[in-house]
Amino acid sequence: MGVLRSTESLEAEIEEMRETLLRSGGIGRTQVRKAGSGSVRRRADGDSGVGDERTVCVTGGISFVGFAVVNHLLDRGYTVRLALETHEDMDKLRETEMFGEMGRDGVWAVMASVMDLESLCRAFDGCVGVFHTSSVVDPGGLSGYSKHMAQMEVRAAELVVEACVRTQSVRRCVFTSSLLACIWRENSTSRSSRRPTIVDENCWSDQRECRDKKLWFALGKTMAEKAAWRAARGRDVKLVTVCPALVTGPGFLRRNSTSSIAYLKGQRPLPRPSHSQDMLTEGLLATVDVEKVAEAHVAVYEAMSSTACGRYICYDHVIRSGQEAAELERQLGLPNRVSRDAHADYPTWVELSNRKLSRLLSSGRRRCTYDIYSITQE
Repeated sequence: MGVLRSTESLEAEIEEMRETLLRSGGIGRTQVRKAGSGSVRRRADGDSGVGDERTVCVTGGISFVGFAVVNHLLDRGYTVRLALETHEDMDKLRETEMFGEMGRDGVWAVMASVMDLESLCRAFDGCVGVFHTSSVVDPGGLSGYSKHMAQMEVRAAELVVEACVRTQSVRRCVFTSSLLACIWRENSTSRSSRRPTIVDENCWSDQRECRDKKLWFALGKTMAEKAAWRAARGRDVKLVTVCPALVTGPGFLRRNSTSSIAYLKGQRPLPRPSHSQDMLTEGLLATVDVEKVAEAHVAVYEAMSSTACGRYICYDHVIRSGQEAAELERQLGLPNRVSRDAHADYPTWVELSNRKLSRLLSSGRRRCTYDIYSITQE
């Protein structure tokens, strides 16, 4: 979902995307199939019918997470169709040289809005799988993710799943959610207990708690994921969701700053701590490198024909000290947002668990026992 950007910001993001391609070996490795010099190859009208087993569509394919997912899919030999929201997105792709003479093979692009069912159906036609990595972004930058954006996120989720159901070729959908859809619960921890509270894929954030605390980003992710599960229930498409922690990695400040700020948003009046400080003190503030997020998306997709199902929490580090929190603040350029004491260490009141994803990544053979989720209308 598009956002107006300054020329300087756009050029900086394009440069980061180009550097990502260089790191992944994308530029200079293959010859691109193209309609003309430096242009993006579009899907021809009338391409439909049974989908190619190695053809997938990615919404939000130029986002920080989406771009990494696309690169992993290309590395695995998939043909990737990018569903782009705006002409700015298309121009941005051209500028990265992904589609130039030394670009990557196997990438197509179509214009499709996640708020337009018919355009989604056209974009998905001929694809066997869909990766929904698109997310509502804040056009005001630092102003934050709003309650209205949460409602938009829900509607987009419903439309994407409905388009998957209606498109004959699509059989699987990988939906990008967030760890924030799992962790916000009223009185979720008991500090008198000898054992920490476990937060895993069976946990859902309480929507009332999110509303009361004005945690609109967490509310949007929770509501959208639940809406996706409701839309897919009993339908002829298999859904899996990935719930990443705060996504970091090379260039994340420049290319993912809006989402990072929204993830940590929820500032209370001083002297009360912010909600990001709540996450820190409860042991819930976790990060994950964008490459691991992309690996998780592709891994669960490839295992959906056998073992993969349900939800997967994805993180690789839990921040447990003021020093680590201060470093995160420095990287984000958000002083005093996460921790006020750089020398503090925090006890483990909560234990985050990503064992389900770890087992899948290590073996991919474990029988799924998480097919059914209790999704209630709140």
